[in-house]
Parts: sequence; structure tokens; C-alpha cells
Amino acid sequence: MAVFWEGDKMAKISTMFSGSRGNCTYISSGNCSLLVDAGVSAKQILLGLEQRMFNPQKIGGIFITHSHTDHISGLRVLLKKLNIPVFASKETLGSLILADVFNSKSKYYDIEDSPELSMDVGVDFFRTSHDCSGSGGYVFTFNNGEKAAVCTDLGYVSDLVRKAITGVKTIVIESNHDVGMLQNGIYPFATKQRILSDEGHLSNVACANELPSLVKNGASNIILAHLSRDNNTPDLASVTARSVLIENGLKENIDYTLDVAPPSGGRIMYI
Repeated sequence: MAVFWEGDKMAKISTMFSGSRGNCTYISSGNCSLLVDAGVSAKQILLGLEQRMFNPQKIGGIFITHSHTDHISGLRVLLKKLNIPVFASKETLGSLILADVFNSKSKYYDIEDSPELSMDVGVDFFRTSHDCSGSGGYVFTFNNGEKAAVCTDLGYVSDLVRKAITGVKTIVIESNHDVGMLQNGIYPFATKQRILSDEGHLSNVACANELPSLVKNGASNIILAHLSRDNNTPDLASVTARSVLIENGLKENIDYTLDVAPPSGGRIMYI
């Protein structure tokens, strides 16, 4: 577990960018600010931080889930502008090195073998099933004891993933596609099979079926994320999730809140 700066300000999360065009999530607690992924341009990331009045100079780490373009496309330039350490799995770091993402001043660490750096936000990595070696998600533990998870890009919810995110208060979870839209859409057959596979992406139904157990075990804030721009809509994702939660006797704004992360401009949620 890597741990960052001490502070007592309220923890917050913002899915600044989400979806097939690029992903970047901001997380902070006290004086500690972190990013998960840098999948849009550095210019867009810095503008997103500025719009939310987040200080980029206070970002203490960038946590990369995997090396697909929609998660790393802005990383090279961002590291030239800001001296921020990068954390990822060994496999992902290897891919980033081969892609010449790092510069001579870059610091990067294997998240599964990182030292404890300070006191405030704890970070735990868990492996996910995706067609990218070293793919994973993160659970962040704040100094108030609350937790947030970022869990996207997974073909299915494994027992390991389910264990990692159970008991977490705020969960950013993939609700990538509507199966009917995907099957009847314009994608080539091979691409459809990839997305539907156990190493692809989580469908609305597969995501929704996980939510009742998560809510009953403490998840009070659900953020549906990484929606496909071609094979999903925010309404389809939210309706599918709500219907399953209702079927299980759970009430919105009493037992849980439900948000859908937009492609850009995700709101700030306090934890």
C-alpha cells in the first residue's frame, strides 16, 4: 500500500473524463491529490483541474490502470509539464517504457511493490480481466476511514475484484455497453466478440447485477463510468442499474445515489 500526504480536508472525487474517448479521474483528501489515468491530452487535463480549482502542483501521483490509449494518451506531455510520480503494475510500466512515455526526470513505481511514502491516502491495486497485460483497478482509503474505488475495463467481475470493492463507499464502475446496441451496431464482428468476452468490457446488465450486493455491503455512491459512445446511452445505463436495484428493494437517495459519468465535466462528489 502506497500512502500520501497528511491533511484533514474533506475527501472528494471527480470523473473529469470518462469513456472511449479518454479517462481521467481526480481524487483528493487533505493536501493529497491524485489522478487515475491520463487518457486525454495534457491540455485538457490541466484545463479540467483549473475549472474545478484543483492545483496541479499538489498532485502527488498518477495511477495508471492499464496502457490502452484512452488511459495514457496525455501522460507523456503531462509528465514533461509536471514532475509527478507514476504508479502502475509491472506489466503496464513495461508498456509505458517501450512507448517512450517517461522522460529523464520521470519517477515510476510498481504499485504492487511500492514503499509507504507518507500518511493520508492509502492506495491498493487489484487485478482485472481485460485484454491488456497488467490491467487493474484501485481502492483509495482516506483519513476519515472512507474508501473509493475506480473499477473499469473488465470483461467480468472476478471474485478478486468483487472482494476488493466490497465495503467501499464510493465506486466508479464500468457500465460500458448495451448488449443489444452492440450486437446490432456497426462494429466489425471481431470487435464485438472482443468487447463481449471475459477480457473485454462490462455490459450494463453485468454491471447492474453487481450493484445490489455492493450497496447492501456499504456502497452508498455509485458512479457508472466508461460508457461506450457508440453502444450505450446514459439513460440506458442508469435505467438498467436502477431497475435491478429496485428489484432488490433498494431505494435511491436513501440506500444509494447513482450518477453516470459524462465524457467530460464530471461533477465533484464529496465522500
